[in-house]
Amino acid sequence: SLSQVSAVDLGTHVTTQLLKRHSTISEEIDQVIFGNVLQAGNGQNPARQIAINSGLSHEIPAMTVNEVCGSGMKAVILAKQLIQLGEAEVLIAGGIENMSQAPKLQRFNYETESYDAPFSSMMYDGLTDAFSGQAMGLTAENVAEKYHVTREEQDQFSVHS
Repeated sequence: SLSQVSAVDLGTHVTTQLLKRHSTISEEIDQVIFGNVLQAGNGQNPARQIAINSGLSHEIPAMTVNEVCGSGMKAVILAKQLIQLGEAEVLIAGGIENMSQAPKLQRFNYETESYDAPFSSMMYDGLTDAFSGQAMGLTAENVAEKYHVTREEQDQFSVHS
């Protein structure tokens, strides 16, 4: 089961395999970009960890993108834009996540000098709208109703995206 494999390790495995299959590109890579939403507990800049753990040079820049559900797609779009702008030629881009490993968090209350109740980082950072406090599934239903998007149209878009 992959539930015990961290998002960084998943990304490292895939990137390492990519580099093994295409051994000549290691020296050509200009940048590494990965999308990752639930970053708590993954350490700083997961994309950088993946690059280094995969054997890439420390000189190759890497960045992690958080655009919630579209993070991996945004990483690929950013890579494409860098190529189009002539800023880069070869990039590694994708998305990493392991919702099973999203930790519970506790805030320290300095007024009472105690910890508040623990809460799920997956629910808070990944599945709850930061503005309305609603579950993202409910906000999706509201948007679909407002703009008259059927379930079939949503499924069709998902397949094509």
